[in-house]
Amino acid sequence: MQVLFLSSEVAPFAKTGGLGDVSAALPKALHERGHDVRVFMPLYERIDHRKYQFRVIESLRHLKVMFGPKSYDTSIVAARLPGSSMEVFFVQCPQLYGRHAIYSNDGDEHLRFLVLGYAALEAAQRMRFAPDIIHCNDWQTAMVPLILKTRFAWDGAVFGKSRTVLTIHNLNYQGQFPASVLPDTGLLRSAHLLHQDQLKEGRINFLLHGILYANAITTVSPTYAKEIRTGEFGAGLDGFLRSREGAVFGILNGVDYDEWSPQADQIIPFRYDVDDLAGKERNRAALLARGRLPNLPGVPILGIVSRLTSQKGFDLLPDVLFKVLRERKFQLVVQGSGEHRFSRMFHQLRDQFPAQVRFQTQFDNALAHLIQAGADFFLMPSHYEPCGLTQLYAMKYGTIPIVRKTGGLSDTVSLYQPSTGQGTGIVFENYDAQAVHWALNAASDLYRDRATMRRIQRNGMTQNFSWSLQVQKYEQLYSRLA
Repeated sequence: MQVLFLSSEVAPFAKTGGLGDVSAALPKALHERGHDVRVFMPLYERIDHRKYQFRVIESLRHLKVMFGPKSYDTSIVAARLPGSSMEVFFVQCPQLYGRHAIYSNDGDEHLRFLVLGYAALEAAQRMRFAPDIIHCNDWQTAMVPLILKTRFAWDGAVFGKSRTVLTIHNLNYQGQFPASVLPDTGLLRSAHLLHQDQLKEGRINFLLHGILYANAITTVSPTYAKEIRTGEFGAGLDGFLRSREGAVFGILNGVDYDEWSPQADQIIPFRYDVDDLAGKERNRAALLARGRLPNLPGVPILGIVSRLTSQKGFDLLPDVLFKVLRERKFQLVVQGSGEHRFSRMFHQLRDQFPAQVRFQTQFDNALAHLIQAGADFFLMPSHYEPCGLTQLYAMKYGTIPIVRKTGGLSDTVSLYQPSTGQGTGIVFENYDAQAVHWALNAASDLYRDRATMRRIQRNGMTQNFSWSLQVQKYEQLYSRLA
């Protein structure tokens, strides 16, 4: 099939979270299975031009994107995705992307991603690339199904058979803008197709229009697909999602085990596998050494790599972590940035327990890998979690996940059952501090039961969440639509 794939992030070029990982791994997996995949993303200033060899495409220079009086001169360059023979296409527009940050609070944020969509569609026309599927991701490209239906409907030769898929990676990020941006969308003559009540209220919700007009809507786990159709997790869009129930699908994210597995990982100091965990013990020592933490006999290491936000459940932790650290049940290694109140909490814990806590705000990929390889447990107490990737990494590295039963965490981590020997982690249901405290106490008890801990590690390390499996579900969906 021919797939036009649009995303605001593609790792390793630009990434703030799971969207970047998925937007690299899924197209790569499709490409490896023989599909013609053209991935488009912005050429941000922060992308290291010296690191990647960009190819100028002469036929795609000076693509004019016009919105009424506004005009943007864009060009398309390409670079090979590391670890793949697939190329990624970059929309070059310094006026919009020549800023240090991937996302901004600037007044033209809506234009930055509308131009991505328009430029990708115009590039497809120039290449005479007729996509069977146009795969959009999150609010940044969610207007493309409606733009295709209106502004590009005349080009039946290229887009006559195109069907659209919108993947929602996090429903709470919706791209809401004042109705005054309507002329900038290029849809002024098609304003009757926009949600009229919201227009009267003075706003345009980009993600909503993707939900209304995409041929299929996917989310990144089956449970999250159900949760977002409820009032609790629907972020105001649950009614629209329920109305399109037959078009909503939950497909779990996969993992690129070439990068995230202890036997293949080129970043960690010591490699190991499920049959020999000696390397994990050496990585454990390396993690303590890097954090200048003492080796405290009988004390497990708890790891966290996360955005520090309410979504991730950090509201529950202040009193609980203070209590378990005071009782010397854990050492804690955290890498994350986000809300100031949570950064302050971890700084305070580090100051109060200098022999037990290390906290780093600056993202360091090597440290992220070392935490997965060296920690004994990995904590994810999320309020909601569309999919989550770090719990999948943790299981593969023999680091037992401690998670709340929600979204993708519910789909991927199962509570260990002593009666059957089945299960891959410690799972709690209630979103409260008492439940987290129970889970951490259970982890502390488990650490002293080496045989059971080894069994759970083996269970997790033998799970398979590879993209080679998950990509087939996207192929099936694409085939249904085509």
